[in-house]
Parts: sequence; structure tokens; C-alpha cells
Amino acid sequence: MAGYVFSLNDFKALEEAIINGVYSTIMNIPSNQIWGIPQEGTFADYITMKEGDNVYFFHDRKIYGIGRLVNIQGDCKFLNFPNSDLPSDYTFSTLKKRMILNNDEQSLKHRMVCLFRGDPYFFKTGVDMDEVLSSNPEKFKMLRAFWKLSFIKIDDEENKALKDVILKNNEDNLQDNKNIFPQSVNTHDRIKTLVNNDYEVNSDNILFAASGKGTRIKHEMAIEAGILDYISNNKVDVFGNWDYLSHQVVASPFKPIDYMDKMDIFGYRYIPGFNTISKYLTIEIKKDVAHFDDINQVMKYVDWINQEYSFGDYNMIEAYLVAYDFSEEVIKLKEEVAKRNFVKGSRPVQSLEWSNLKLVKYSFHPELRKLEFSLVD
Repeated sequence: MAGYVFSLNDFKALEEAIINGVYSTIMNIPSNQIWGIPQEGTFADYITMKEGDNVYFFHDRKIYGIGRLVNIQGDCKFLNFPNSDLPSDYTFSTLKKRMILNNDEQSLKHRMVCLFRGDPYFFKTGVDMDEVLSSNPEKFKMLRAFWKLSFIKIDDEENKALKDVILKNNEDNLQDNKNIFPQSVNTHDRIKTLVNNDYEVNSDNILFAASGKGTRIKHEMAIEAGILDYISNNKVDVFGNWDYLSHQVVASPFKPIDYMDKMDIFGYRYIPGFNTISKYLTIEIKKDVAHFDDINQVMKYVDWINQEYSFGDYNMIEAYLVAYDFSEEVIKLKEEVAKRNFVKGSRPVQSLEWSNLKLVKYSFHPELRKLEFSLVD
């Protein structure tokens, strides 16, 4: 399972979140009432949350865990109040009774929430980040790049490594059932009676706000949210079925964070019935017409996945370049350069060619508030 590490500056806020089993990112409402890229990225992060993913908190160099996302009324994530994913100002007094988090007017800045409980517990003994990273250096990729973000998503292997180091540091606490944060079911019970379809988390309003009411989306981050939503709900169409999905995933050797390359969307799926990874996914997104350099960019990510994840087996990689349109020249270039020759196996050795890059056009349907996709032949 995947994991989420939430960063909180205030330890009291950390305690309150754990006790109530609810986390929400503070989002300032833009003065122009148009979501910016950071807010769209936060919505995209929530979209991929699913029951069973682990939960951790980061505060003052230490990581506290362990929790697990849980479904209430069919999901582990909700809008804090109906239409809270629109970049609009609201009046607290008129919404208070319909809000999940409704302490005061500042609660209007909480636009989405996720729900969790201890798994088995949240330990009061946190583990220093340096100790975490040095405990299993090869497994930690995203955690090393945790910078200027409210939270990050980590994949199954990184999640297991983080869980292991926290459990080892709390083995005595686990056995003696001590140094554990208390938890209350009151907020979860209230949510059961409050939420309905109006609280559903999807990309519809995010896309609409970034569309200008046309068929083209203004921000690539909004398209990321839309594609993640689309893949999560269309298991066999265009992009296929993926067990793990994330976005803005590190795809370069470690260097200053602001200069690191990141894949727009990354994922993988398992062989059905087993915890063995079958395929890896990378998607590069362009909001306008694709250019020559975009082909080279997605191929750079293909090579990175081959180096860091599939270890020489290019056939484990599926790649997509999504854009509003493609010129004939770009389509021709794809046929020429989007190939890799590689060797697999031994006795006998197989000489193989990879050419699994697909070009996909997107279009936004304003009335449905949905993205539509078509493969370019």
C-alpha cells in the first residue's frame, strides 16, 4: 500500500488531527478567485487517496505514525463542504452546519479532508528524519525531496521502509501499549450522518475553473488532476488500470529540489492476485500543442524508469504524451525516436525493441465538466 506524509508546523494541530482522525490542508483563497497551480496540485493529491493507504505526520524534523486511511460512507476523502473545490468566498455562518471541519471562520480554508485511524497506533515517539533516511537509503526517493509541500505521497516500497523504522523505534511501546496518541470516534460518527454526493471528491470543478469555459485547459496541473480522476474511474479505457498512481514524482538524480525533474504522472500495476509489479506508467502532459522537445522529455522519463524501477526491462514501461493537439511532424518524430533496443534474459539472450509510447489528445467538455481523450494513430 502507499503512504502519505503530512507536514504540520503546530504540534497541537498534529494532536488534534490524530485524535479526530481527520486531516485537511489549509488553502488560501486566491483574490482573483482562480485556483493556482499549488492548489490544483493539492486537489490532485487527494484524488488518488484510497482506503488502506498509510498516514504519517511530520513535525519539527520528526515523523509520527502509523495510521491508515479509512472509508466512511464509501470513501476516505471528502469536500469539507459542498462546492468547496470552487475558488469562491463563502460565509461561515451559512455553511457551518454543513461543514465537516467547522471550528471557526478559518475552517473555510479547509477545502478537502481525508479520514484515518491508527494502524495499529500513532506513537508519541517520533523518529528523526535523518534516522529515517539512513535506515534504508535505497528505498527513500520522494521523502528526500519533501520540501515546500504540505504533504507527499510515497509508493509501496518507500511506505514499507518508513513503517519499518517507526515500528522498530516503538517496539516497546507497541508491546506495552504505551506512549500512544488517543483517538476519538466522534468526528467520524458525525461525518457518517453528514456527507452525501455533494461532498464527493472529483476533478470536475477544478477543470471547469481552469478552462475558461472552452475545450482547452489553462494549467497542466489541472489536467493532471483530471487524468488521475479519469484513470481512477475508467479502469479499461485509454490509459488502462493502475494500482498505484501519483504525480510530480522525482525523476532525476538528487540535486536542489527546485531543479529536479518530475514526472507529471507515475504509476504501476501488479500482476493480478500477486504483489509483483507488472508494468510502470509515465504520462507527460502539455496543455497546448505538443512540440518536438516533448517527445524527448517523455523518453527521458522512460529511461529513468528503466534505470530506477524496471532495471533494464523496457517492456515493463507504458508511456503516454497527452496534449491538446499534435502536428504531423511530432507524430512522425515519435515513430522515429520513441524506440529503445535492449537485451533481456540469458541462455538464450533476447534482443528486443521497445516502442510503447502513445500519443493522446485531450479535450474538455464544459457541460459535463469532464476530460475526453482520443488516441492518435
